[in-house]
Amino acid sequence: MSATIRLLILDVDGVLTDGRLWYGPAGEALKAFHVHDGAGIKAVQAAGIEVAIISGRDSPAVSARARELGIVQVVQGCADKGAAFDAMCEALKIPAGQVACVGDDTPDLPMLARAGLAIAVSNAHPTVREVAHRITTLAGGQGAVREVCDHLLSGIAR
Repeated sequence: MSATIRLLILDVDGVLTDGRLWYGPAGEALKAFHVHDGAGIKAVQAAGIEVAIISGRDSPAVSARARELGIVQVVQGCADKGAAFDAMCEALKIPAGQVACVGDDTPDLPMLARAGLAIAVSNAHPTVREVAHRITTLAGGQGAVREVCDHLLSGIAR
């Protein structure tokens, strides 16, 4: 690892979830989160790594899951993930080189390009896989975030 990772930024749909959107008659009703990912997030937080969410969609389910996991830095409904990444790094006084970022699709490219450690989930879009420093063996929503957390905790960065 060229620099210590101090911040882990996660996308939601396709990273913390399997990417499927469940709609009922009143609109989006449910998102499924993998319990292993939550355990990994708690473990990296306990090790002193801040965890944040930057998502293009706005969802009450994401807000609830973030609260449950103690994730304070949450940006939802974000059209410019690069600008959100920059603002978060500035607010937390963490250089981009000390940020790991996990994404799955082209809207994530601006923040992945800025991160010191860009990670794609195994089922990410090919353009995301091309820019990633690391690709998980597990798919989004299937424990990929836990895999990333375990990797960060192991002290191996790339």
